[in-house]
Amino acid sequence: MLDIFLRTLPFFAIIGLGYWAGRSRFFSEEATASLTKFVFYFPLSAMIFRFAANMSFSEIFDPRLILGYLLGTMAVYVLTTLVALLRRLDMQTAAVEAQCAAIGNVGFLGLPMMVLLFGPASVGPMMLILSVDLVVFSSLIVVLINVGRGSGFGGDTLRLVGRGLLQNPMILSICAGLIWSALALPIPTPANAFLALLGDAATPGALFAIGASLASKSAERVQIASWLSFAKLVLHPAAVALCLLLLIPVDPYAAAVAIAASALPVAGNVYMLAQHYGVAPHRASAAILLSTTLSILTLPMVIAWVSVLTLP
Repeated sequence: MLDIFLRTLPFFAIIGLGYWAGRSRFFSEEATASLTKFVFYFPLSAMIFRFAANMSFSEIFDPRLILGYLLGTMAVYVLTTLVALLRRLDMQTAAVEAQCAAIGNVGFLGLPMMVLLFGPASVGPMMLILSVDLVVFSSLIVVLINVGRGSGFGGDTLRLVGRGLLQNPMILSICAGLIWSALALPIPTPANAFLALLGDAATPGALFAIGASLASKSAERVQIASWLSFAKLVLHPAAVALCLLLLIPVDPYAAAVAIAASALPVAGNVYMLAQHYGVAPHRASAAILLSTTLSILTLPMVIAWVSVLTLP
């Protein structure tokens, strides 16, 4: 446990440095937005494409892992939605709360951390998890918000979902990398060096951007944020563990990576979606801030537990 805590601590230290930079206004909100955009479109995309292009489709695709992770995540999503509706919240707000409970910071925090802790082979499971989050749940929140506003599940909503998927550089990078791999095309040495150099900026840049963005997050609605953080940091990994270890057993290594990924704090793009649609942005903001802070302790605990449980 202590060893894992010490190995994850540098990641949170960089997040803390970013938080200081944002809080002290050394990094303005505009600078943070620009850094986040740079990391999202360039280093992170380069890292994902390079990983995918150097792996075979068979190394990445695991239908049982997809099904188990999807089932566990959907269980938490539905539970959080029902709790929200029982509190007489509207569908749009319930959708934002469910997104907080189910979607972790896989791209910016999870990918680099899992590669360090579990090795390069963790990239395959992480790409599947990232794809499920982006394709299924990032689409689902758009649908639920539009349905809740009376727009219905029509052509406009579907076009909105499709445009969002086609404009997401993470999805495009995964698809492009898998196509490159399927065609068995070698990456020229200069191009591979370029991708490696650019991709190396993803980890520190993403972590710093997470911290700087947290500086502008509010700590309001602590009671709600506590419930959503509990759902994300405890219920989500527990549900995924139940599915992948008992209901739909998968390779222990893949299960360990997926369960650890499920224990990641709330993703920053939940706040971006909430702010874009004008639905409970302060609620999402508080959940991101609190879950990220608590995950300094909870994430190493889950990783230590799952490592003992599933790995030799």
